[in-house]
Amino acid sequence: QVQLVESGGGLVQAGGTLRLSCAASERTFSSYVMGWFRQAPGKEREFVAAISTIGDSTYHAESVKGRFTISRDNAKNTVYLQMANLRPEDTAVYYCAAKNVAGSYSYHGNYNYWGQGTQVTVSS
Repeated sequence: QVQLVESGGGLVQAGGTLRLSCAASERTFSSYVMGWFRQAPGKEREFVAAISTIGDSTYHAESVKGRFTISRDNAKNTVYLQMANLRPEDTAVYYCAAKNVAGSYSYHGNYNYWGQGTQVTVSS
């Protein structure tokens, strides 16, 4: 079983920067595609970004392209989400997820394991 723990959330002003981290317990961490999703109250879970097993390919939702960057350090079993130029509409609980099955990288149902989430709040 893979356990994922997010950290780094908080309250920031619009235009600010925040970095989220997700630490994994799994020693075969490098076998998993890693993704970030977010969910605001009353809304569906939304794909944010994903990264391939060795980090050579990344995918970002159109709404965050140019502002957010996903990365991973397999030696540390950790994935990151660097967030810049934050907007109030980025406010949500952010979840880290791991995937080792076939299917779309952007579909939440294709991910096997999930963290508990970390709150990001962007004020105007």
